[in-house]
Amino acid sequence: MEYLSAEKRKELEKELEHLKKVRRKEVADALEFAKSLGDLSENAEYIQAREDQANTEERIAKLEEILKSAVVVSKHHSNMVEAGSTVVVQKKGSSEKQKFQIVGSEESDMSTGKISNSSPLGVALHGKKKGDTAVFKSPKGTVEYTIVDIE
Repeated sequence: MEYLSAEKRKELEKELEHLKKVRRKEVADALEFAKSLGDLSENAEYIQAREDQANTEERIAKLEEILKSAVVVSKHHSNMVEAGSTVVVQKKGSSEKQKFQIVGSEESDMSTGKISNSSPLGVALHGKKKGDTAVFKSPKGTVEYTIVDIE
């Protein structure tokens, strides 16, 4: 199951439509052109077009699977951390507070504070309440965050 915001779902639907209606045609045209160049065993254009075709079909299949099982979540006010929550945390031993939005893996982007619900931190935060401590292992060792607020 993949958690998505309504905006991300629309973005993925738009990407899927583009891949099916536009990109497939572009790749097919490139493949036909490459075939017209002759010997396929030493034809770099043909090899590249086949790779492009495989990548396009792989992305289409992935998007279809994501969209088929997607659960749309909205920002909500709950007393418990779950997908769609925005949580303010404070790392043990630090006075600095950080804000994270819990999203599905397709939407995660640490640079914007969006963490996947299936990441180690996302899993540690899930189900916790204000005042609880979330503990998880990172490459740098065990990390503890206290939940300051849930928005």
